[in-house]
Amino acid sequence: MNSHLPKEWTVARLGELATAIQYGYTEKARQEQVGPRFLRITDIQDDSVDWNQVPFCIIGDEDKEKYLLRKDDLVFARTGATVGKSFLITGSIPASVFASYLIRVRLQPDIEPKYVSYFFRSADYWRQISASQAGIGQPNVNGKKLAQIEIPIAPQDQQKQIVAEIEKQFSRLDEAVVNLKRIKANLKRYKAAVLKAAVEGKLTEAWRKAHPHVEPASKLLERILIERRAKWSGRGKFKEPTISETNDLPLLPKSWTWATVDQLAAPEPNSITDGPFGSNLKTEHYQETGPRVIRLQNIGDGVFVNEKAHITEEHFARLKKHQIFSGDLVIAALGENLPRSCLIPGSVGNAIVKADCIRFKPYKHALALYLNITLNAEPMRQRTKSIVHGVGRPRLNLGEIKSIVVPLPSISEQQAIVAEVERRLSVIDELETTVEANLTRADRLRQSILSQAFSGRLVVQDGKDRRGMEPQAYSLAAESQACYENDTRERR
Repeated sequence: MNSHLPKEWTVARLGELATAIQYGYTEKARQEQVGPRFLRITDIQDDSVDWNQVPFCIIGDEDKEKYLLRKDDLVFARTGATVGKSFLITGSIPASVFASYLIRVRLQPDIEPKYVSYFFRSADYWRQISASQAGIGQPNVNGKKLAQIEIPIAPQDQQKQIVAEIEKQFSRLDEAVVNLKRIKANLKRYKAAVLKAAVEGKLTEAWRKAHPHVEPASKLLERILIERRAKWSGRGKFKEPTISETNDLPLLPKSWTWATVDQLAAPEPNSITDGPFGSNLKTEHYQETGPRVIRLQNIGDGVFVNEKAHITEEHFARLKKHQIFSGDLVIAALGENLPRSCLIPGSVGNAIVKADCIRFKPYKHALALYLNITLNAEPMRQRTKSIVHGVGRPRLNLGEIKSIVVPLPSISEQQAIVAEVERRLSVIDELETTVEANLTRADRLRQSILSQAFSGRLVVQDGKDRRGMEPQAYSLAAESQACYENDTRERR
């Protein structure tokens, strides 16, 4: 607790400021209207309650009066993942009582409820809550411990001033955060639009006009298949790759063609392979060091996520059939946004794929960078939906992934597409980094405002104006607007 408070301030425990600290009512929540609304921890989301969605409960008149919520009541989650979360009842609400996993606090008349409510968002409050939590499996705070929370108390006339100043500055921050989140959503849409334009040939229309004599992709595909037969080094007779029907597919630029994933695989054993199933590889096999296991957690939307799992060298040697190498593609066969894929970076070293992860080594003429763009583009995902199966857990099997049809341009146009996509996405990445940094900064500023508020430095004290956070809140709003303008300019 801050020991340098203004001289007219005091520090009081919540129990000294409250007229009552009370546990909620124990009863079963019901959807049918059998009594008053029954407020639970789960009904409080993002510091708000949708009262129309709050269920009802059966309660007698005497208990109803005892547990009835009213304006300026504070309720706290006393157990679970959100222990310590608070909510201030404001405005007009339907007749409602509160459930047993909540604690209600009613404050004395000379204490501004919003003042205390804002303190319960501060880092100082959360430090005290963390120190007072009990329970290993299920953290909780009881009424006695809640009553011991120490709160810096400003004189009554200053409490409302402090609340007004907090709300003024939070309003500016909220405006900036809304703007930043809008930019974030726009960048996501723009990224998808870039990939879509790339795989439909629109991104390189000018390039094709400037290079009218490139080899048609149909010739490239024919050469790939001839070379694959000639260089086949696997067991048995060469097996012709999967060919899919293309009649119902969209029109491509004149020099492009359609090809299956199987047709574009390298002419070597296990160039398209899934991971080991069943007892061959389980979670208990993982350890801190050793060769890597590439799992679904590693496959982002076109990017490698560096989540780590390792196995022993001996285990790796037994599963080498499933080995994946730097520069290979790994394709998700389970989960959202199929066929989500990413490239394996050189830093991974020795590694195998896990079940539901497909190792795909493209033929040298089919650029892995280009195919990664294609597999993560929205047109591909929309076409793949027709073969995805599995209720609740979208899935593709190895044969279905081999049969996926991709648009194939010439080698030189693939290179042009990759260069243009990387150029545009690098701009998007920079903007996304700036947006995320400013969203983090907004959270820090919010806590700084609260810290100043409850140390007596946010409003006038002893005739001195101690406000210092407002310029930063305005600065963040201005920066978010500048970021938005950069985003708009780039998308044009």
